[in-house]
Amino acid sequence: MRRAPPSADGSGTAGATCPRSWRRSVGGRVVAARVCRPWDGANRHRAGAARHIPSRRPRPASMLAAMNATPSALPRTGSPLGTPRLTELDWLRVIAFALLILYHAGMFYVSWDWHVKSPRLIPALEAWMLWLNPWRMSLLFVISGAATALMAERAARPGRLIATRSQRLLLPLLFGMAVIVPPQSYLEVVEKAHYGGSYLEFLKLYFQAYRGFCRGSDCLVLPTWNHLWFLPYLWTYTVLVLLGLMLPDARRMFTHPAWGRLVAGGRLLWVPWLVFALLRQHLLTRFPTTHDLLHDVYQHGVYGVMFLLGFALFGSRDDRHGAWEAARRWRWAALLGYVVVQLLSEATTSAWRQAHGDDFPDALLMALRALNAGKQWLPIVAVMGFGRQWLADRDSPMLRWLTLAVFPFYLVHQTVTVIAGHLLAPLHWPLALEAFTLVAVTALGCLLAALVAMRVNALRPWMGLGPKAAPESKKPGTLRYRAF
Repeated sequence: MRRAPPSADGSGTAGATCPRSWRRSVGGRVVAARVCRPWDGANRHRAGAARHIPSRRPRPASMLAAMNATPSALPRTGSPLGTPRLTELDWLRVIAFALLILYHAGMFYVSWDWHVKSPRLIPALEAWMLWLNPWRMSLLFVISGAATALMAERAARPGRLIATRSQRLLLPLLFGMAVIVPPQSYLEVVEKAHYGGSYLEFLKLYFQAYRGFCRGSDCLVLPTWNHLWFLPYLWTYTVLVLLGLMLPDARRMFTHPAWGRLVAGGRLLWVPWLVFALLRQHLLTRFPTTHDLLHDVYQHGVYGVMFLLGFALFGSRDDRHGAWEAARRWRWAALLGYVVVQLLSEATTSAWRQAHGDDFPDALLMALRALNAGKQWLPIVAVMGFGRQWLADRDSPMLRWLTLAVFPFYLVHQTVTVIAGHLLAPLHWPLALEAFTLVAVTALGCLLAALVAMRVNALRPWMGLGPKAAPESKKPGTLRYRAF
């Protein structure tokens, strides 16, 4: 006979046996509940003792509510009652950053501008990376928005959460710009500007904000955050939303039934698509991407809306607006739509360029912008839907470890890739072996950084980790959400 885990508030099921359980299939997902009765430690089963049968007592109202609850109101399985987790959100975050690491390894082998380049390019790789380009970072902002909403739901005061999130995001940003990123910039000027100074000599220029590494009017900005631009953007959106929650009745804005109408009847597929089409039409050409926090209007429009959609639609444990279920229901349609839109966009662009060059008429440009907006949103719906279908309630020790390790992985991965690529290129290994080694070295470097960060207390806040958890908080279901 199994003992139920303690409840979140320390009451109820802390001392109870759970002789009965039932399961119900809802929307393709199995929902389970366990009905517990009070347990008296004094009446434990002992060898040679008569079994004590407790007298029947009226079931508490909370127990009756659990027995009669609709599946959507039931607690998530795999965690103690009252402390449910969206494991699909944790899995998607880990998968998204794994794709990001592979993407940056691929940047070493394509013709697009990057910090260091292989002398042997793989043009076929570009076609595959183009399928990730429109949505890979947007997915991270949707996931972060949802995780921020879950944390805000638990936080007593938004101001305290702002302080916590500022420490968790800004300290790693400062550490990254001072320690992790400089090797990338150093190897970039070595390869592109043929800089002959030592790394220490370069560091002096780096912290003096030297502006002499130029190609025409394009000069390397020092110091820089390179791949860490995600952190100041995420911090900005987090602070703005949490400040907004301090306004009177602000929380009602995110619980308003209008959000439910947004996802009903397939609107989850096309209403955000329309929003991103308008952003592309009116902002894209006027405000090109810069990754400069103060001068990146179009990307703030895209990523800010993605963060808000994640916060409002996917940031509730009970799926109050039905967005998770809508994404699950429309996941195949979203995936098929993305494939069609991607192929149609590529075919149209290629055919016009072959016939007329790069002189696109305004009407065709407007149509392509509207079409390409679907490439930004449809894969998000598909990923969230498949995550709900396949990854919900899939908790494991590996997931909990990866959820902690993903921040250090993100911080160091690009620096490891840049250094490894720079050192591997002169060896002239077979291309397949070189590429495999690049990915393997990046993975091992990330693993080493995460292990060191987890074990060195002084390093933890600078690598995006909180203080070490108490042993009892390591039980399944007690891991806090991470908006990263």
